[in-house]
Parts: sequence; C-alpha cells; structure tokens
Amino acid sequence: MFRIKKLDIFIARQFALLFVGTFFICQFVLMMQFLWMYIDKLIGKGLSMEIMAQFFWYMGLMLVPQALPLAILLSSLITFGNLGESSELTAIKASGTSLMQAFRSLILLSTLISIGSFYFQNNVGPEANMKIAQLLISIKQKSPEVEIPEGIFYDGISGTNIYVQKKDVETGKLYGVMVYKMSASYEDATIILADSGMLQSTAEKKHLIMTLWSGEWFQNMQSSALGNTASVPYQRESFVTKRIVEDFDGDFSLTDATSLSNNARAKSLAKIRMDIDSLNHEFDSIGRAYYQDFKLLLSHTDSLPKVDSMRAVKMAKAQSFDYDSLFDKLPVDKRLEAVNYALSQVQNGVSTLEFKSLVTDDGDYIIRQHQIERINKFTVALSCLIFFFIGAPLGAIIRKGGLGVPVIISVLVFIVYYILDNSGYRMARGGMWAVWFGKGLAPGVLIPIAIFVTYKANNDSVVFNFDLYRDLFRRMFGLRVKRHFFGKEVIINDPVYHEDALQLRQITQEIRTYSKEHNLRTAPNVIKVFFKYQPDHEIERINQSLETVIEDLSNTRDKQILKDLSAYPILAVKAHTRPFEHKWMNVVAGVFLPAGIFIYLRMWRFRLRLLRDLRTIMQTNSDIITRIQKNQ
Repeated sequence: MFRIKKLDIFIARQFALLFVGTFFICQFVLMMQFLWMYIDKLIGKGLSMEIMAQFFWYMGLMLVPQALPLAILLSSLITFGNLGESSELTAIKASGTSLMQAFRSLILLSTLISIGSFYFQNNVGPEANMKIAQLLISIKQKSPEVEIPEGIFYDGISGTNIYVQKKDVETGKLYGVMVYKMSASYEDATIILADSGMLQSTAEKKHLIMTLWSGEWFQNMQSSALGNTASVPYQRESFVTKRIVEDFDGDFSLTDATSLSNNARAKSLAKIRMDIDSLNHEFDSIGRAYYQDFKLLLSHTDSLPKVDSMRAVKMAKAQSFDYDSLFDKLPVDKRLEAVNYALSQVQNGVSTLEFKSLVTDDGDYIIRQHQIERINKFTVALSCLIFFFIGAPLGAIIRKGGLGVPVIISVLVFIVYYILDNSGYRMARGGMWAVWFGKGLAPGVLIPIAIFVTYKANNDSVVFNFDLYRDLFRRMFGLRVKRHFFGKEVIINDPVYHEDALQLRQITQEIRTYSKEHNLRTAPNVIKVFFKYQPDHEIERINQSLETVIEDLSNTRDKQILKDLSAYPILAVKAHTRPFEHKWMNVVAGVFLPAGIFIYLRMWRFRLRLLRDLRTIMQTNSDIITRIQKNQ
C-alpha cells in the first residue's frame, strides 16, 4: 500500500520549487524564440498595448505544453543532482530505500503534470492557437506598406497585386514596381510599370496612397458593348509621377475565424476525429469523381473522320483486330493526323490530371496535418514522463546540482528530442513517412534511453565513468600508454639485483623462443583465428614475470635503471591471439565479412606491434643487466 512518507514530501517539495522556477525560465525562452520569428511582423504596425497584451497572452498559453517537458527534465535533474552532491542520496540508499522508491513521489507528480498537459492541449491550447493565428493574420493585414516582400507578388490589398524587385527598408522606397489592378475583371486589368514608388497609409488609416515615378500605364478598354471583337482598344500613358489612392481600412480588426477552419492545431481531439472523417469522405468523393471523368476521357474516341472510321471498323470485323496493321494502311497524312491527335489527347489528359492532383494533394496534406496533431496531443504529454525518467536518473548518476552541468545536459537532451520530433513532423507532413512513424520517432528513440539510464542508476552502474570509456577506446584502437618511473623518497626494501638479472635473462630467452615459433611477422591464419583457435597464454605469463621484475626494480636509487624501466612498453597480451574470449563470438565475427575483415586486420596489426615490443623488451633487458653488472 502506498503511504506518504516524510522522504516523499521532502523530495517533492524540492522538486516543486525547482519546477516552478524552471518552468517560467523555459516558458520565457520559448516565448522569446517564438517572438523572434515574428518580430518583423510586429514592428512598425502601430499596435496598441491591448493587442500586444493579447498576443503575448495567447502566445504564452500556446507554448505551455512545450515548456512542461523541458521544465520537468531540468528540475528533476537538478533535484537529484543536489541530493547526490550533498551525499543525501547516499544516506537515502544507506537507509534501505531504493532509488525507485525515492522516485515514486515525483513519478506521481510527473504523471499528474502529463495528464494536465494533455487536458491543456485538448481544451485550452486549441483556443490559444486559433487566437494567435487570427492575430497574426490581422496584424499582417493592418499595414501592408511594410509587408510587401521582394521578388514575389503581394496580394494583401484587395483587387491589386504588387511586384517589387527591391525594397529599401530604411526609406520605404520600392524599386522595379509592377502593379496589376483587377477592379472589374481579368480582361479589363490595369497594368502599371514604374521605375520606383512608395506606398503609404493616410493619417486616418482609411486609404493607401501609392506614389509611382517614371513609368507607364496600360489598360484594356474592353466592355460588354464591344462584344467579342478581335481588336480590343486599350489606353496607354507614360508618366513621370503618378499618385493612386486606394480604399483601405487600416484600423485593426480581428480576422474571421472561418478562414482558419483547416488549422488542425486549433481543434480538440474530438473535433479532429470528426473533421478527419469529413475530410476523408469529401476528398474520397472528389477522387471518385475525378476517376469517372478520366474513364470518360479514355473512352472518348473521335480520331478519324466518319467515313474513315467506318472503313476502319469494317476492316477490323473482317480480320483480326490489329492496330498496327490498321495504322499502316492509312495514308501518310492520316497517320500524321492520328499521331498528332493522340499526342494532344494524352497531353490534355496529363495536364488535367496534374491540375486535379493539386486538389487531391491539398486534401492529403490537410488530412495528414489533422492526423499529426491527433498523435501530437499524446506524444507531448508522454514526453513529460520520458523526460522525468531521463532527468532524475541522470541527476542521481552525475551528482552535480546547480545550473551548471544539469543545464548543459538538459539542453543536449532537448536538442536531440527537438531534432527528432521536428524531422519526423516535417517528413510525415510532406508524406515521405507514415504519420505514426514520423511522430513516434522521438519517443521511440528516447524511451529506450530513459529505460537504460533508469536501469543504470537503480543498479548504481557507472554510466559516466570517463576513465572506463577512455580505456575502452584505447583498447579498441590500440592506443599507447607509456610508463613513468621516478625515484622514491622512502625505500623499504632494496631490489634483489642478481635475481632480477637472472629473471630478465630468462625472459629474453623465452621471448626469442616465442618469436621463432609463432613468426609474428606473417599474417595470422584465418581458420585458426575464427574457427579453430588454440589457447595461447605464453605472452600473458611472460608479461606477468616482467611486471614482477619491473615492480622490484622500481625501488632502486639508480637513475639510469629507472630511466630504462620507463622504456618498457605495456603489452597487449591477448589482442594478437584471438578477437574474443568466447568461441561462438569468434565464429560470428568470421561469418560477418565486414566485421571480420576489420577484426582480422586489427589482429595482424597487434601481431606486428607485439613483435616490435618484444624486441624493445630484449634490448631494455640487456641494458638493465649490463647496468646491474657494472654496479656490482
């Protein structure tokens, strides 16, 4: 039965205080990141404090679900880092309380936060997303004179499209201006070309004044009275300066929410489920209608005149139906006519299908966005628990509190999560990946990491022992470690020089014998290495004898001998004999060719290195023996 203990209250209190602080820090960072993305749309619009307050309020509400996982990660890491750094975690374990028992109060809190995150996304988040989207569109439409981009047509002004080659941000002057005014229809469009211009709003924000310099004005004069005459009159005017006044309501007004009906982030789970069914039904019916239209297009044949077609039908009935033979019997001009007609029909069909594919692609895109958002409501809530089971065990392992190492680790973990989640989202949105795979990529990678780190922390395993990883890296790539001997200030037992000299002579003789028998210069036998390994512990025994002599001689006061001892290499006693200890692992390495080649070449390299080391040992043995004889 779960009982609340003083330890649970103590840990929960520390976590809660840190969680509140880190949550506001994470919220502020995310809000600044979001604000930086839209800062250019807010500056120079003359927005009131009320509108800005609404923008920041809805922005904060929208970013709450994203700030919760990062706050849990950072606060849990700092909490258990502080406990480990102050040895409180050691005292907790010494009292018989396991790490998972210490976690239980925070597991409950993290679960409640996850449930709250899901409720927030499903009820408060959609409204905040809808409001922020309305505000952004409304802000964009408030002052179009600062919104006109370079190199593309801008249609923010009703009935007018503006193209600008270059824009001076400081003066607001536009260069290379092209204006299309379609007040009546596309046929009666007015085209204005100008070398430069400027767009300004009046003081009462009810009109836009477009001032143009050095340009030309073209306008068609076609009207219903002229009918469909071939020649259409037009008006052309060259000007030095021209001023155009457009009606425009520059006061801030909130955009109608109906234009954002396809915004999946502004919908609850029930609404998303209902809209997905409606969208599937709607676009399936459109797809079926397109399919029937294409079948009718394929069945429509009118490639030949009536007389020729009747003759072709009679010929087909009289003999076996063969399109090639029918085509060959046609005159040359009829063949060319048939080919051109068939080609035009195919091109028309392809163009029609490409145009219709735009509609179906848009439908698939909207449906995928709804499916992504449906899964996202669960994955964001689940990430709160995932980040706790990463942060708390890492804090218990690292045992570093404060805002130093925990912040660095939290940022690294969150960057990995963000990259995986954003990449999966973009690939799923574009249709390259399945939606479930794209949105499940980040949890699928982080959940095994959370399980691994929690297991290691619960078993007091040394995950971040850098000396262990350094030694493993050194053994894997055969990096050297040198000996360093220095004179001892206090020597209890002097070396037994004559016994050490005899032992060194014996080691030299054994090395010669081993080198002669095994011929280390040649490549190892592949069969013996991977499939018929014979135990070889001779180098291990020689190395043990050598280390015993080195340990005894390290007590000497002779500086020359100490210098010679530093010349002894540290032997890799097994790497030249076999890849692994277990026979089945050697067989597997030999079967998998790429890994086997790497292991085989590595083993050959260690054989050559051992040959050089044995020669160095024999030379050093000779120098030390000579030095001992000289001193005696």
